Amino acid sequence: RNGVGKSLRIGRVGLTGAAAGSHRQHQRHRQPHRNPFFHFLFLLSLLFQNYNDIVTNPLSKSNQNCYTIIKKIYYHAKKGAFLMITIQKYVRAQSLEEAWQLNQNKRNRILGGMLWLRLGKGSVNTAIDLCDLGLNTIEETEEAFSIGAMATLRDIELHEGLNAYSGNAVRNAVKDIVGVQFRNMATVGGSIWGRFGFSDVLTVFLAMDAYVELYKGGIVPLEQFAKMKKDNDILVRLIVKKTPCKVIYTSMRNQSTDFPVIACAVSCMNGEYRASIGARPARAILLRSEKIEDFPAFVAENAPTEGNIRGSAAYRTHLIKVLVSRCMEVLRGM
Repeated sequence: RNGVGKSLRIGRVGLTGAAAGSHRQHQRHRQPHRNPFFHFLFLLSLLFQNYNDIVTNPLSKSNQNCYTIIKKIYYHAKKGAFLMITIQKYVRAQSLEEAWQLNQNKRNRILGGMLWLRLGKGSVNTAIDLCDLGLNTIEETEEAFSIGAMATLRDIELHEGLNAYSGNAVRNAVKDIVGVQFRNMATVGGSIWGRFGFSDVLTVFLAMDAYVELYKGGIVPLEQFAKMKKDNDILVRLIVKKTPCKVIYTSMRNQSTDFPVIACAVSCMNGEYRASIGARPARAILLRSEKIEDFPAFVAENAPTEGNIRGSAAYRTHLIKVLVSRCMEVLRGM
């Protein structure tokens, strides 16, 4: 009962002595190891608990179980199941043509800030870095803003010209994305190219007169790009034309820095009202109307929603109507 001489089975692995007692106590408080990485760490901990026994008496029958643990660790390592992502080769492209040629291989990947890609699994043959191509700048002219694909979310958050034009809508859209360290790494190109359902960045720029420049595809309206399937082209920059408009951005989050339950950007441009709705939880869509009457109800009825862990479809639809109404009130006062 004190664990000495007792044996406890884990699958086909048996533990003896103090290791069994400590494992029995641990079993009461732990959840099943669904994550392969934590399972790997757990196996290592079992091995270290029996390390002294292995060294002093490596051929004992009880320690044969430790060799079984080693085999399991080797199996996990060989399969790479506990790794988030593996990269075989890293290339800093010296031209867009070189980057495009490399990206035609389906096993290769363009690197942005690596904050989302690193959470994936699998193997990347060649990671293509665009950091040497001068795409980390924001250029302002009389007609437009040109935002390089490697510009960070922190860059657009602090850019005075862009925020003056958007009435701080851009700053409001990105200020709750995790933290400053994260925004110093996350790129505009990665956020736009990913067309993630939770993207505040895509949502706010959809409400403006925005375009993307693709290396082979040319300049494409952002609204059209948001509907396109992913391919092997390269997003070079985001272009925001200085078309006179008023933009308001807001979102609903269960807690600060969390993914939005719903994201909403409303603008008035050339007498037309636009509502960009993101985190539905599908990718953001743009709805338009020249009628201000019942615009919130119009958007809520025509923006498809689904449910997930953060909220139901009905709750999201209700939030859309509320948030669009609030944005409209602010627009009237501008």
